[in-house]
Amino acid sequence: MEVGPDDEIDSGAPLAPYRQLAAILAAQIQRGDWKPDRAIPSEAQLVQRYGIARATVRRAIALLVDEGVLYVVPQRGTYVRRAN
Repeated sequence: MEVGPDDEIDSGAPLAPYRQLAAILAAQIQRGDWKPDRAIPSEAQLVQRYGIARATVRRAIALLVDEGVLYVVPQRGTYVRRAN
């Protein structure tokens, strides 16, 4: 996974941190960092990588699930949904 300068959470930005993370993850998926039906990093890994609360990560993931970008398999992880 490539990490670019825009792949950071800006605590001073007007956009909520969970929305920033959702945008970062969506961009990483779009550029091919994670392929369809492949797991994204765990919540714990995302918390550590971005220095944000687990609740923030969960909210970002929930937003992307609602948008049809990701899907969750209980006890397994969060995966990239195939584009329709």
